[in-house]
Amino acid sequence: MRAGAPDVPSLEDWLAKHADGGRLGVDPRLLSWARARELRKCLEGADGRLVTLADNLVDAVWETAPALPREPAQVLSAEHAGATPADKLARIRERLAERSCDWLLLTTLDAIAWTLNLRGRDVAFNPLLISYAIVGRERASLFVDTRKIADLAREHLRGAQVDVAPYEDFAAAVGELSGRVWLDPKTASLWVAEQIDTERVKIVEDANPVDLFKARKNATEQAGMRASHVRDGAALVRFLHWLEGAWGEGLDEHGAAERLEGFRREGEHFQGLSFPTISGFAGNGAIVHYGVSRESAARIDDSAPYLVDSGAQYLDGTTDVTRTIHLGVPTDEQRRHYTLVLKGHVALRHARFPKGTSGAQLDVLARHALWQEGLDYGHGTGHGVGHYLNVHEGPQSISPRGARVPLEPGMIVSNEPGFYLAERYGIRIENLVLVVEVASAEQTGGAPFYGFEDLTFVPYCRKLIDLSLLDAVEIAAIDSYHQQVFERLAEGLQQPARDWLVRETAPLS
Repeated sequence: MRAGAPDVPSLEDWLAKHADGGRLGVDPRLLSWARARELRKCLEGADGRLVTLADNLVDAVWETAPALPREPAQVLSAEHAGATPADKLARIRERLAERSCDWLLLTTLDAIAWTLNLRGRDVAFNPLLISYAIVGRERASLFVDTRKIADLAREHLRGAQVDVAPYEDFAAAVGELSGRVWLDPKTASLWVAEQIDTERVKIVEDANPVDLFKARKNATEQAGMRASHVRDGAALVRFLHWLEGAWGEGLDEHGAAERLEGFRREGEHFQGLSFPTISGFAGNGAIVHYGVSRESAARIDDSAPYLVDSGAQYLDGTTDVTRTIHLGVPTDEQRRHYTLVLKGHVALRHARFPKGTSGAQLDVLARHALWQEGLDYGHGTGHGVGHYLNVHEGPQSISPRGARVPLEPGMIVSNEPGFYLAERYGIRIENLVLVVEVASAEQTGGAPFYGFEDLTFVPYCRKLIDLSLLDAVEIAAIDSYHQQVFERLAEGLQQPARDWLVRETAPLS
């Protein structure tokens, strides 16, 4: 069960009833400063206290904890990043000047990776380097395991006037700061806040400016995302074609996931998967974040839908795509559910909205067709995606519960409505889309209007589409998308996968 479910109280509600003068111990490195203040306030109302622990009790008894990775940092060239670290630091310093701040503390790994054009192997599926950084008006410092900074990376950082210091020196460096320090209380840990000497420092609490810089992809990053998605789409098409002939040989969910990764590995610039592949047949597909293993993998056959949600990291982009297919003859109910999800997917893709609109305002478009049938899904419709970075990034999202951050040109979000019948099957259709301007302020006479551009190009499952549930506009939109899929992928495919693509992208009517 999870917090927020009907019978599960929030942590605050539980503490209010049970704290009764008690002490709640926390590892301050694992709790954000903002969250810590919320818990303190709640505990004080119940005569309780929040106590920070110097040593993590789990670590104390974890005798088999793996050693931290020691692979060297990877330099991401401006050819792929579209800007140098010096360019990005200059943007940060402009914001520091605007806010009359002297320092910015960078405590999130993706913000540091983006700012310094460094990638790492410290976090599975996310190309991140365990580190902290401090950016000042004139110089910046990276605090990291210095053994990971080889000569090339050190020279790369020196050129941007970035000092390299041991990871353990970060606390002392923060303690020596004076002036106005910018800190994001939602992402900085309580431990970081505790290192600041508040007698010498004025803390300026605000969202990390790097998050928006990173979310609005530059022209080079956009081009890289487009190119990486073409290679990724070709790999997925090869997989789907292969699957049609392989399932009858005793294939299971784990074997299918491994084969899909194999197709991706053959593509240029491949760096690894962007998250563990969700390979779910029948009832397993109804588990939104299903984790397949060799031991639990179900055999795939032609009796029910198969859902595969997967993605990869490339030097020039990050992908995340979901397709639901049927290897046999789908039932009318399955086709109906699939088509209702597809209608929402298409409606969101073709939305037009004025500047200032957030994803929370658009979320209903993806759910409308399902809602009309009394159906829904329990997850958000879209999340931000990084450029050769985290497959989930903020601050943008498309969700009724998400932050109301306006969608802006250059942002990338997923478009992934779904529907799930427990123990029977799950349906999800996911493309990544780029926010683009579709009408300028001059054209509208008011605010500019934005829309979406597809980045993902993989055919939908034709046999699961019920044409009777689609109108002429929706059919035309799907046919147009399939034409684009063929135009982008056909040249890079060999027979017989190319013939499969011809069949799957033929006009619906």
